[in-house]
Amino acid sequence: MKNAAPDMPGPAPPQIPLEWPQDGILTLDWIRNMTVVFDWSSRNLPPAEFPSVLPVPVLQRLLLSASNILHKEPNCVRIDVEGGGERSPSVVVVGDVHGQLHDVMFLLEDAGFPSEDRLFVFNGDYVDRGAWGLETFLLVLAWKVFLPQYVFLLRGNHESKYCTAVYGFEQEVMAKYGDKGQQVYRKCLRCFEGLPLASIIAGCTYTAHGGLFRSEKVFPLKRPKGKKGHKVVSSTDKKPLTLGSFDELSKARRTVLDPPWEGSNLIPGDILWSDPSLNYGMSPNKERGIGLLWGPDVTEEFLKTNELKLIIRSHEGPDARDKRSDLAGMQKGYTIDHEVGSGKLVTLFSAPDYPQFQVDAYYDYEDVIDSDEELDLTSAQNDSSLEETD
Repeated sequence: MKNAAPDMPGPAPPQIPLEWPQDGILTLDWIRNMTVVFDWSSRNLPPAEFPSVLPVPVLQRLLLSASNILHKEPNCVRIDVEGGGERSPSVVVVGDVHGQLHDVMFLLEDAGFPSEDRLFVFNGDYVDRGAWGLETFLLVLAWKVFLPQYVFLLRGNHESKYCTAVYGFEQEVMAKYGDKGQQVYRKCLRCFEGLPLASIIAGCTYTAHGGLFRSEKVFPLKRPKGKKGHKVVSSTDKKPLTLGSFDELSKARRTVLDPPWEGSNLIPGDILWSDPSLNYGMSPNKERGIGLLWGPDVTEEFLKTNELKLIIRSHEGPDARDKRSDLAGMQKGYTIDHEVGSGKLVTLFSAPDYPQFQVDAYYDYEDVIDSDEELDLTSAQNDSSLEETD
């Protein structure tokens, strides 16, 4: 398994291995050097030699530093863009990147690096399918540690134990770190747990990986008339689906990485897995087996109720949209799925030529086409506990 970028003349080997700063403070120069090192190693070294580039202790320091920041952030991060100067900072929202390290490097260079004048919101799915999910995730974590007030990392459905076990990230980590692989993988999962679920930008734009979410309130079924003394029962199967509130979102348990999606786990499942539809109303997403489908009327209700103008979500790449005749394809990297009186719903996908590098993929892409198919939720639920043994 090579998992290397196309052959091309490369610069001389950079100064390796990477070392954690003595004062523990990351700088722009440190991140630039990390980027150069990751680029060089991805083109010149086999995966098993990655520890010679990034030793386990340095990796763990980065994961811990980022986790300490992420776990303190609320489920829905509110991002203020009012600057102190003459103009407000710009905001760059990034969709799925799926381990496509070189595309992320280009994006950061092309859009302009994060700063107080240019905020970044990453909308999840950093890992899986691409060959460099670990490097991609670590790179954006470094930016988060360096500029925590200007870089925001949201969670995607692939930042989960189930997806990373099926779609390549766990295998990637094992290939790169060998007998230390499980230890590194568990540390990554712990970091996933801290990723916020959504953001509101400038008070008018809602961003989340999958999209909208239902209320977790259980509505009692009506007691039949004339039958006093009968117990009032409720049923999650029969209760009407209603939009959830930001108050409910703030109380959701985002640290749960896998099913069961019920109770306080229900909202994270919806936010990470749901999809828009052109059919009116809100219904269970039977295609995925998790989350919701919601129509333009629900988008209008959500925007109007919360005084918002725009929803930006991700979650669907070209492969997923090729299977849907009701919505536009993803060839341009984004689609406008709903345009209603109060605003718009946009799907954003930021992994060009996706999925890349399938010849040397870390997952069985011939049997596992995409995350819409053959979700083994029972196994995921039974294997959802995280045991920390190191």
